[in-house]
Amino acid sequence: MKKIAFATVLLASAVSMSACSTLRGAGIGAGAGAAASAVTGGNVGKGAAAGGAAGAVVGTVVD
Repeated sequence: MKKIAFATVLLASAVSMSACSTLRGAGIGAGAGAAASAVTGGNVGKGAAAGGAAGAVVGTVVD
């Protein structure tokens, strides 16, 4: 259940920041990933890394 919740929050974060630049997207993604990990009881560092990577990709693709 935690993996599903984490993936859902990560996807929602990526979609919500779809108009951001690469650096802004990475920052927002890292924050969202860390928050999602904290809420679901996961590893906050890994959540921030995954969120930052996803945010950077979304920011690059959109911008």
